[in-house]
Amino acid sequence: MTSPEQLRTGERADLLQALRQQRAFLRRTVDGLTDEQAALRSTVSELCLGGLIKHVALTEQTWLRFAVHGAEAMRAGQDDWADGFRMGDDSLATLLDRYARVASATDELVATLDLDAAHPLPAAPWFEPGASWSVRRVLLHVIAETSQHAGHADILREAIDGAKTMG
Repeated sequence: MTSPEQLRTGERADLLQALRQQRAFLRRTVDGLTDEQAALRSTVSELCLGGLIKHVALTEQTWLRFAVHGAEAMRAGQDDWADGFRMGDDSLATLLDRYARVASATDELVATLDLDAAHPLPAAPWFEPGASWSVRRVLLHVIAETSQHAGHADILREAIDGAKTMG
């Protein structure tokens, strides 16, 4: 079990702080937007800001299921991949609330999981055959994924109204 002190200092604190910072960058890109603006495809890409929020929440949730239960748990709740990037009937507020709940659950899990525990990755052409990822590696991946999409979101936001959230 992780002590309260270990959550305020050390590796777990560093990982959580890095993830929280990237989440904040992503959330900042949608500040003040309407649902219509959040659903707008503002570049030649299929991406919209609300869809990115939805995707990042789903990705974080899926990878943390993997961290706890392994590759089989990643299949639970899989919908159409492309739909994971669309707002659908959800409002931006609903998507942000869902993301906040996922983030809170992740933060709580980080306090309880063994960072060295590992599971074999699911079979996929983008994973090295037979590779395993530790909980630590999963968290690093979630940080990288969130960071990458925060950058995408910054570009989309700038194309909508000129706002620059990261620069």
